[in-house]
Amino acid sequence: MHLVPPDRADHRTIDGHRVCEAIAAIGDPGHVRAWAERFALLADPGRLSLLLALHRAGPLAVTDLAVATGMRDPAVSQALRLLRAAHLVSGERDGRVVRYRLVDPAIAEVLAHGVLGLPD
Repeated sequence: MHLVPPDRADHRTIDGHRVCEAIAAIGDPGHVRAWAERFALLADPGRLSLLLALHRAGPLAVTDLAVATGMRDPAVSQALRLLRAAHLVSGERDGRVVRYRLVDPAIAEVLAHGVLGLPD
């Protein structure tokens, strides 16, 4: 059980080799934390709706996203602010209009593969 951290080395195990495989599968705690934060962003129905719309329809402006999702413009703007800060979306200015698009390939892959159980 070479992968068990010292603070857990005295704990009893049933299948020590599987414990090591599980620890290896979990990997770096910082990486797990980063993914948990990404999934926390997906846990909000409004933000998830925005990401799905951007994934399927491509770049959209705030007002168009509001109509598509049934959210109000300020709520869309606030959600996009969080998604931008997490580097999941980016905005491209076209005159006075900013169109947002999904830029995180890992999240795009999650959405594309229907891991969330949503129909394609």
